[in-house]
Amino acid sequence: MRVRRLNTHPWRVAPPARISHQLPAAGADATHPAVFSRFGVLHVRSSTSPRPSGRKPHWARRLAALATKPGEICGLLIAAALLATPGGAADSETAVATLAAGCFWCIEADFEKVEGVLSVTSGYTGGSVANPTYKQVSKGKTGHTEAVRVVFDPRIISYEHLLGIFWRNIDPTVDDRQFCDVGKQYRAGIFYHDEEQRQEAEKSRAVIEQTKPFAKPVITEIAAATAFYPAEAYHQDYFKKNPIRYAYYRKTCGRDRRLKELWGETK
Repeated sequence: MRVRRLNTHPWRVAPPARISHQLPAAGADATHPAVFSRFGVLHVRSSTSPRPSGRKPHWARRLAALATKPGEICGLLIAAALLATPGGAADSETAVATLAAGCFWCIEADFEKVEGVLSVTSGYTGGSVANPTYKQVSKGKTGHTEAVRVVFDPRIISYEHLLGIFWRNIDPTVDDRQFCDVGKQYRAGIFYHDEEQRQEAEKSRAVIEQTKPFAKPVITEIAAATAFYPAEAYHQDYFKKNPIRYAYYRKTCGRDRRLKELWGETK
C-alpha cells in the first residue's frame, strides 16, 4: 500500500515520525520501504506489494532526477534535520517553564492572566514517587512540591519576564512553606529545563537579592527540572470552576496580604 500526501500546500511536510533519514544506497532492494518525495513527504510501500515488471522503484527514479540538482537534495536534507531535531522548527514557537509557588490553584490563576502564556497546568514535581496523587503529596512524604507547568510564546513574553512575575507572587524568605500552607510540598522553586534557563534563574535571584524591599535573605530553590506529573482534573482551573471557594481560600490564607507586605502595591 502507499501513503500519499493529502495536503496541497507544496511546503508542508509530514510529521517527524514519518520521515526517514536514510536515502537508499546504490543497488538497494527495489522494495526499500521509505523514501523522500521532492518536498519531504514520505511514500511508503509494503515490502510484499507487487511492482510492475521492468519498472524502476519510485526512489530510484527520484534519485536519478535529483542527481543533477544538488540544491534540491541539500534543501531536503536540511528540512529533514530540522524535523528530526527535538525542539527544532516545529517547536520553536513555544517554551516551557516549571515553577512552584505554594498552592497551585493560586499561581495557576496568576499566570493564566499573563499575555503570551498559552496554558498553565497544575501538578507535582521534585519528588521521588512516580505518578503521585494529591493525597500522597499532601502528606509531604513523596518529596514533591505543588507546581505549575507554564507553556508560553517567547515572542510575546520572555522567560525573564515570567520569572519577574513569579518572584512577586511568592514569599522568597521562607523554606518549606508558602503563606498558610506549611510543608515541603508547598516549597517555592524554579525548575529550569536547560542551561539558558538556569542562568536566567540565577540572574533573576541575584537581581531580587539586590533590589528587594525587605531585609530577610532570598532562599528560594533553583534546581533542574525533573518529572512533572499533572494533578487530578478537579485541581485544573480550580479558580474558574469554584470561584467562591477559591476566593475564600486565597483570602483566608493571607496570600495577597503577605505579598503586599513584601512587595508593596501591585503595579
